[in-house]
Amino acid sequence: MRVAVGSGNPVKRDAVAAALPDATVDAVSVPSGVPEQPRGDDETVEGARNRAERALQSGEYGLGVGLEGGVAEREGDLFLIMWAAATDGDRVEVGAGPRMRLPDDVAARVRDGAELGPVMDDLLDTSGVAENEGAAGVLTGGVTDRTEALRTAVAGALGPFVTDYY
Repeated sequence: MRVAVGSGNPVKRDAVAAALPDATVDAVSVPSGVPEQPRGDDETVEGARNRAERALQSGEYGLGVGLEGGVAEREGDLFLIMWAAATDGDRVEVGAGPRMRLPDDVAARVRDGAELGPVMDDLLDTSGVAENEGAAGVLTGGVTDRTEALRTAVAGALGPFVTDYY
């Protein structure tokens, strides 16, 4: 099966390839249709769905997958959230990845309008955190990383496509 991932980010492509090891997975840059830093579950899911649908429409693919990271408030704390969507053109399914609380100084900058990726780059005095271990890897001390966290979200979205339980 040929699968299109609605992003040029290699981490997102790798997450889908890890979830579908027998598929041919292509990265296709498409717009999410949501702000660079999605806020809340609804906006983050919308971005994932838009990416999945646009990726599927970009060529001859059996499945389109979209991944979107965002932030969401819970009891006064700001959390990193991850959503995936998968579509075969007839239906769209979604799944979520792990959530992790952002450190107060990072959360304050994101609340002030900054995007999480550049904040993490600044915090670590580096560049490309979002294309490597991601905030998930940094904030867990390497216990997980962005690829694995996103793979979990993809697995949830793929459930209805790979099992008969739905």
